[in-house]
Amino acid sequence: MGQVTDLWRHPIKGVGREQVKSIALEAGKTMPWDRHWAIAHEDAKVDLENPAWARCMNFARAARGYRLMAVSSQLDKAAGSITLTHPDLETITVNPDNAQDAETLVAWVTRISDPERSLPAQVYHVPGRGMTDSGTANLSILSNASLAALSRAVGGTLDQRRFRGNIWLDGFDPWEEFAWIGKHLRIGGAEFEITEPIKRCMATTVNPDTGQSDRATLDTLQSNWEHKNFGVFGVVCKAGRIDPGDTVEGL
Repeated sequence: MGQVTDLWRHPIKGVGREQVKSIALEAGKTMPWDRHWAIAHEDAKVDLENPAWARCMNFARAARGYRLMAVSSQLDKAAGSITLTHPDLETITVNPDNAQDAETLVAWVTRISDPERSLPAQVYHVPGRGMTDSGTANLSILSNASLAALSRAVGGTLDQRRFRGNIWLDGFDPWEEFAWIGKHLRIGGAEFEITEPIKRCMATTVNPDTGQSDRATLDTLQSNWEHKNFGVFGVVCKAGRIDPGDTVEGL
């Protein structure tokens, strides 16, 4: 039996993250306020008039601009606003649903985006659906033991923030999470169907404090374990609350 150690959400896809003390999950839905907004770039193939889930390649994200990895966020749910910080920029607080604030947000993100890639253009939001990387509404579940194993292999400590996960667990063997695929897991008061491994991108090579690529996470995964996966996706099949310290067990 394992336990929950950390919970994270990412209110703007690819731009910022924050640690949270508790989450209340609904069946078949993503984590509340996680990837609630995204920032579509100028070449995105999305319908702004009829928003629907779209692939991550349409949005600003650290795999396209490493400096984005150094953004931290703090959400004010009551106000619908978010405060963003970055070591190279001034702190801003915006409501991305407000047209003027959305322009401010896009301009701010543009300043730390790769000028050789398609630049940020529009805030994008799908009502009732977090803009997760998978077409299925899910959460990401990750293991601290696997993080420690990968850290040893790359020769330095890796921060949880590199992997932009939702739920971090202790009490399992490294890579044991891959054996859960196709099975059900109870985490706190919620139950999940574990659906697939998470294939990782270049964002995991980037230091979340500096926005600089400094660890060969993908090459290390491939050379040591013959894959580029880290963590698993889970779909909520029974609603419930999760807090750090909650137990985790298979069903």
